[in-house]
Amino acid sequence: MIPLSYAQRRLWFLTQLEGPSATYNIPMALRLSGRLDRDALECALRDVLERHEVLRTVFAETDGEPYQRILSVEESGFALTVADVRPEELDTAVADAVRHVFELSADIPLRAWLFGVGRDEHVLVLVVHHIAGDGWSMGPLGRDLSVAYGARCVGRAPGWALLPVQYADFVLWQREVFGSEEDPESVLSRQVGFWREALAGAPEELALPYDRLRPAVASHEGYAVGLEVPAGVHARLREVARERGVTVFMVLQAALAVTLSRVGAGTDIPIGSAVAGRTDEALDDLVGFFVNTLVVRTDLSGDPTFGEVLERVRETSLAGFGQQDVPFERLVEELAPARSLARHPLFQVMLTLQNNAQAVVDLPGVDVEGLATQPLTGSRKTKFDLDVMLTETLDTDGTPAGLTGRLVVAADVFGVGAAERFAEWLVRVVEVVVGAPDIRVGAVDVLGADERALVVDAWNATSAGAGAGAGAGAVVGLVPGRIAEWAVVDPGAVAVVCEGVELSYGE
Repeated sequence: MIPLSYAQRRLWFLTQLEGPSATYNIPMALRLSGRLDRDALECALRDVLERHEVLRTVFAETDGEPYQRILSVEESGFALTVADVRPEELDTAVADAVRHVFELSADIPLRAWLFGVGRDEHVLVLVVHHIAGDGWSMGPLGRDLSVAYGARCVGRAPGWALLPVQYADFVLWQREVFGSEEDPESVLSRQVGFWREALAGAPEELALPYDRLRPAVASHEGYAVGLEVPAGVHARLREVARERGVTVFMVLQAALAVTLSRVGAGTDIPIGSAVAGRTDEALDDLVGFFVNTLVVRTDLSGDPTFGEVLERVRETSLAGFGQQDVPFERLVEELAPARSLARHPLFQVMLTLQNNAQAVVDLPGVDVEGLATQPLTGSRKTKFDLDVMLTETLDTDGTPAGLTGRLVVAADVFGVGAAERFAEWLVRVVEVVVGAPDIRVGAVDVLGADERALVVDAWNATSAGAGAGAGAGAVVGLVPGRIAEWAVVDPGAVAVVCEGVELSYGE
């Protein structure tokens, strides 16, 4: 039997724990304008299934242990679901498709729908479960679909070269190379040892300015808002990165850590970030779940300058990148943090800078346009308390044109307005720190003018009357006076309870 990769095993465990849901779906929606050959499209999708074994794999279980069972295309039961819908029904149809729930033990992790909305207008929706793919995978998937469709349109099979490896080969290699955690000399043991030391004493939960108490079990519901860093700030950010010998991502991570610290999260800020996990070029053209997650702590103690924070981030990040092979899922098992169904382990804030090649689908005779599968703002699924996703945009001449993306907060602990507040705070801090890298963290102000007026003036107003005292000797408006007032009204009422001893107001 073929085991699961470490990443797959963790995801499989979560689906068993949380129950089937659409939380881990990776959707792609494409508007197809022109004379589309539906039969050729279905054949092309079957060709893609044939090429990538992981897309026709089910995840069975024996005695509580999951394993991969690779099916043939015929055994997979795959079929392109085709339906004609009215234009006003399209959004609902796409949303329903994106929310498809996979039963991993029986369903292959790929579904496809083709919605006809006019004579030569269609929308294709592909949904891959995360257990079989990641963001990088959408590139090879789109390219292979394009090649296969072009071939099927002229009546032949795609003539692509065989892939050097399949995902199952990677899984077996991973098990062999990492070795056993019982072996202190294994790669797994050495890297786990590094992370055990690197994360020792890290806060299990950041003290963010939550709006409500955390429930016992996370719902994974969230609120999203758009996030935009202006072109001028983007250009200055890149200058600072170049001058300080760091990456754009490191500048953003440092700025996010400063933002969180300034709103009460302390000086030890663990932030999660994604790495592609494709450490061999043989994996570049493969669909599969390779992406890994690193936890990088940012040390803000001692009120450093932002430039000093960047140096700390660079040192910590580079050390972590050198130990990136140990899967996050395995790290959670090995470090055994306090388990909770209410929050993500080891970190609750995620930062992603998208720099993967975008998926491109090129179908002969058809104009292809990508469609958003869910609105940029509003409700959406999230696994984190705070999830920040940004993409660099450049003009045709390579000039920085701004950073765009979205920020999502968990609805379990934040109200709908929190996402907008965090977005405003982060953009403000980025602008301040790249404009003055020598500014000290303690001098960075996250509040806008309206927020400052609310905190300093409105909440601090002291013009309210203190009221009248009750009885001779009462201290008007202060605690002793209030106690004296109530002692007159109801002297027998319980005023203080301590270790089983009670005192009344009269006493």
